[in-house]
Amino acid sequence: MPLHQVIILAIVQGITEFLPISSSAHLALAPWLLN
Repeated sequence: MPLHQVIILAIVQGITEFLPISSSAHLALAPWLLN
């Protein structure tokens, strides 16, 4: 996984961790959206 994707996933995880929704689902969808 390229470094820029790792950074984007970390940002998504950090933002969605505080929301009352599943951050794991965002991490599963993010690589699909980035490709």
